[in-house]
Amino acid sequence: MNNVYVIGVGLIGGSFAIDIKSLYPSCNVYGIDSNSNHIEEALELGFIDSEATIQDLENAEVVIVAIPVDATLKVLPEVLDHISDETIVFDAGSTKEDICLQVKDHKRRRNYLAAHPIAGTEFSGPKAAIKGLYKDKTNIICEVEDTAFKLQEKALGLFSELGMRIRYMNPKAHDKHIAYVSHLSHISSFMLGKTVIEKEKNERDIFDMAGSGFESTVRLAKSSPAMWTPIFEQNKTNVIETLDEYISNLTHFKTLMEKEDFDAVYKEMEDTNHIKHILNGIK
Repeated sequence: MNNVYVIGVGLIGGSFAIDIKSLYPSCNVYGIDSNSNHIEEALELGFIDSEATIQDLENAEVVIVAIPVDATLKVLPEVLDHISDETIVFDAGSTKEDICLQVKDHKRRRNYLAAHPIAGTEFSGPKAAIKGLYKDKTNIICEVEDTAFKLQEKALGLFSELGMRIRYMNPKAHDKHIAYVSHLSHISSFMLGKTVIEKEKNERDIFDMAGSGFESTVRLAKSSPAMWTPIFEQNKTNVIETLDEYISNLTHFKTLMEKEDFDAVYKEMEDTNHIKHILNGIK
């Protein structure tokens, strides 16, 4: 692998760059980012070799688009305008339907692979990038049939070398399922954090009593609003549906407690314990 261009040199793009430089020491990795401070940090950290622009993409073998999904809608068609016929472009967006529709009729649609690596942390920016972020993680690929076969092979070969598991899904199904297993958990974490912060105004020592359960549950509330607001906007219909179901379950649980039906409370939690068997099967 020779020339790789990473658009967005934060946690996701930077982690790809780190692993690519480890796998291919002679590879030239270029960074494109609207934030000049991010470029400076990425250069200092050494996971990109130099800054580039979208106009330079005709030299690219691989282009990785790792920016917020609203920016991807604008940038991806421009990227496809500037690449060669031999370039593979993939993104890492947490929504897929709108992005796929945006380039559906582009003359270089077959150079694009719609991807969503299920990986990340609550941190953002170049300093958050880490080696091995994608090892043993699932990468969801959408509309693979719309990508040229030889370019599919190049991207899938890279994902394999990074240690990723591949799943195929259509964009609409992806957005519906990811609303449950990712988007809802982020909203839940943000709102738990909000509730505690509001309470903390009156009870200054509440955080002194917070244990590991609170810390792990609220961890995602540290995530970047600049990344997550566009995700919620693009996946609004599915996210609202999951929120309706979640709120219904919370209201039901509250009602059981108001009725002092703690046998039913126990049963609710016992039934939900089944989640540990599901998660153990995934790992």
